[in-house]
Amino acid sequence: MTTQALTPPRRRSRAGARRILASVVAILFALVWLFPAYWMLNSSLLTDEELTSRVPVWFPARATLAHYASILGSADFWSAMRMSAAIAAIVVVGSIALGFFAALAISRFRFRSRMSLIIGILIIQMIPAETVFVSQYRMLDTWDLLNSVAGASLIYLGTNVPFTVWLLKGFVDGVPVELEEAALLDGCSRMGAFFRVTLPLIGSGLVASSIFAFLASWNEYTLALVSLTSSGSQTLPLWITSFSGMNQNTDWGGIMAGSTLMALPVVILFVLVQRNMVAGLTAGAVK
Repeated sequence: MTTQALTPPRRRSRAGARRILASVVAILFALVWLFPAYWMLNSSLLTDEELTSRVPVWFPARATLAHYASILGSADFWSAMRMSAAIAAIVVVGSIALGFFAALAISRFRFRSRMSLIIGILIIQMIPAETVFVSQYRMLDTWDLLNSVAGASLIYLGTNVPFTVWLLKGFVDGVPVELEEAALLDGCSRMGAFFRVTLPLIGSGLVASSIFAFLASWNEYTLALVSLTSSGSQTLPLWITSFSGMNQNTDWGGIMAGSTLMALPVVILFVLVQRNMVAGLTAGAVK
């Protein structure tokens, strides 16, 4: 009698202890992940003397905005910002438009060479980007697209569209085909059923694909290094390298401040769309 009465509280206490332990471990992992971002922000607010000191400064007691003022007053920074924003916008819109229709075709239709197309998409994703640098450079040079938004966007689309197609295919497969058939019975055309039924239900997939496409183009360095060789047509990752020098000549304050400003749009974007990045919006749709 006594043992049976004491068992539930003991189990609850053990379960509570496990939850507390799991929470502590999760907080420790989160601190490890957040430390590089904190160190970047902290270093961007330090003076040059503190940055070059042998003793690390963990908190900016004498915080300065001199590095940010220098960057925001630079015409090269705003030129690189416009270049990155234009390329990212084209890549996001192009990847979603091409990837959505390709995912619909692969998921909903059975056509000749369908499996070959799927295998081809997988193979393209497995090809290292470095192996096609020479051919990409020669292609852009032949088409007179070097050092241009169109040329860089074309290369980025070639690397992002296959991944977007594969990602959106999974979301389209999750939409019950019975919903589209019901829309067809109600008088919708095939295209109307896609846009009125399927498109709203894969909103989370479109948001996730857009985020991946944006990050891939916003942070990309190696492809930009190949296609944007002029100093006047650089993206933000290329522009940040201008602060690097030999040993003591490196402007670490400028690098950290520039990296913080570069990461700011990504953080804002995640804050705005985090609620939409949830899969499974179609759960219970048939019911």
